[in-house]
Amino acid sequence: MYLKRILTYLIYIYLTLVSVAYCLENKILAKIDKEIITSIDVERETKYLLSLNKSINNLSKEEIFLISKKSIIREKVKYIEIKKQLKNPNMPEEYVEQILKSIYQRIGIENLEAFKKYLKKNNIDYEFVKKKIEIESLWNELIIHKFSPKIIIDEKKIRQLIINNNTNYSKSFSVSEIFFETSNYDQIKSSYNKIVKTIKNEGFDKAVITYSSSNTSSSGGKLGWVKEEALNENLKNIFSKMKEGEFTNPITVPGGFLILKINKIKEEKTNQNIEEKIKEIIDVKKNDQLNQFSKIYFNKIKKNIQINEF
Repeated sequence: MYLKRILTYLIYIYLTLVSVAYCLENKILAKIDKEIITSIDVERETKYLLSLNKSINNLSKEEIFLISKKSIIREKVKYIEIKKQLKNPNMPEEYVEQILKSIYQRIGIENLEAFKKYLKKNNIDYEFVKKKIEIESLWNELIIHKFSPKIIIDEKKIRQLIINNNTNYSKSFSVSEIFFETSNYDQIKSSYNKIVKTIKNEGFDKAVITYSSSNTSSSGGKLGWVKEEALNENLKNIFSKMKEGEFTNPITVPGGFLILKINKIKEEKTNQNIEEKIKEIIDVKKNDQLNQFSKIYFNKIKKNIQINEF
């Protein structure tokens, strides 16, 4: 009887110590409305971000922690707004898989099964990643629903430009971005100088991770290939004077400022007909405007959400 009591007591002590250790490890770091962020959430986010962008490993532990925490806060803000604005929010499986495809192909993985194995190897749960993609997809749907009527596309102008400059060759730019926000001119100059210093000393990827508040920051700011015809006149003029590896001065856009880097320039033969070119340019311009609306809307709702960091 005595031994049984001792055993029961030891088990109780063990479970208590495990519980205390877990609580110490899994701290609440922030609260966004009713949503909470814990240290375990940040650790899981870090693994996910590292799986998409290995250059994050070049940062200090403190920098990685802050970036991961910022990433989760951004996601939580979006999720709160999604629940407010959309009834029974869910995305078709095929659509989510299409977004996943664009993500794993960007890091050199050929198919979904290989991506699942890659995640498992890095101790990342596939369902966790899938949920993140669903949230981002629903956010995009919300932006399309709210702002599609406000998109302005001058199809006649695009058509005329394509007809006037129709050739069998197409020039494209592989572009990366840093999007940042400031409240006054002095801060623009100060922020830009800090970013330039980081780019020169530690590379553009490090500057993206450190300073960019765009969704593309987790993938090194990569925007992919952009055709010259899809650029507005200002960017077309700027890019025409730039070489591979160079980056722009701050460009004013709705909601903040952009620094764009040209990674690669290519000119290739194309068999597209005029109608295909026009449709492609219109789609790019629509996406560009929706991205700007997304940034503005996110900044607006974030100001109206109570965010407490501990």
